Amino acid sequence: MTIRVVCIDPETGDLEQGGLELVTAWQGRRDRPDGSRIWIDLCDLEPVEERALMCDRLGLHPNAVMDAQRDRHPPKAEQFAGYLFLLLRGLDPESSRSDLRTVQLAVFVGEDFLVTRHSGPSASVEGAWREISADPPARLDTLRLALRIARLMTDRYLSLLFDLESRLDEIEDEMLTRPQDALLTELSDYKRELTRLRRNFTYHNQAFVSARTLLADRLRADGLVHDFNDVAEQVDRVGSLAELYYDLASDLLQTYVSLASHRLNGIMKILTIVTAIFVPLSFLAGLYGMNFEYMPELGQRYGYFMLLGVMAAIAAVLLYVFRRRQWL
Repeated sequence: MTIRVVCIDPETGDLEQGGLELVTAWQGRRDRPDGSRIWIDLCDLEPVEERALMCDRLGLHPNAVMDAQRDRHPPKAEQFAGYLFLLLRGLDPESSRSDLRTVQLAVFVGEDFLVTRHSGPSASVEGAWREISADPPARLDTLRLALRIARLMTDRYLSLLFDLESRLDEIEDEMLTRPQDALLTELSDYKRELTRLRRNFTYHNQAFVSARTLLADRLRADGLVHDFNDVAEQVDRVGSLAELYYDLASDLLQTYVSLASHRLNGIMKILTIVTAIFVPLSFLAGLYGMNFEYMPELGQRYGYFMLLGVMAAIAAVLLYVFRRRQWL
């Protein structure tokens, strides 16, 4: 449960980090023409405490706060009086290519404030926080900072997708050289995660299309059109790659099933050939294994060897026929 605040002191130009005391100081000088701006980051607060801070103290709309606090709400962009509300779904720091754990990330972007809210650790927020702490800007550009957080979020998705691409190539090779059922399970896991990712980024694309329209004037005024386009293109790229790798994983699954079926057919063919060869031999063995007293061949001195010869000839002829028909 944390409340972190960062702002630039308008008098000294120093970066200040702290808690709610900085919010009080910022609110006291909002009307001054010195460009005082603030970033408030909220993580895992009690819902009542969080609503009191965001609604009562910061003046954010209750409906937007309610959407931000929901565990599962599709990404979206919505304009309120004085700020843009952007709801994103980032990756948990522990996410892997087979377990894409997401974190609901709410971003409120005003002219002089940025509020980020997430229910769990957010790697993209942490990355942006470290960047401004290591290299403090002359002033906090709230929209540029929000776009940076979004870009870091999409970069993490892309990194995992590129890692997944390499693994899918390895699986394709292993299917041909060392096929095993574990590959089938792994591919099924990837398909499940890619299905979720495709759905998430369908919403993300829609959110950024809406945000482009809502922020058009501000983007031009602040010279951030290219920055926004860069993030929107990366969001679209993540969605496209998720679609591509989903299709690839589906194709590999089908290929694995086809190869397994082909191997099974080969085994069944061998067993069928063996059965076809031994059926007449078993018939002869059963016929002459009957315990009748008067069987003409039993009196033959070389009857046993003649029967073995007939059986060998039958087996040889059948093998020749199967090979001639390319069944072997």
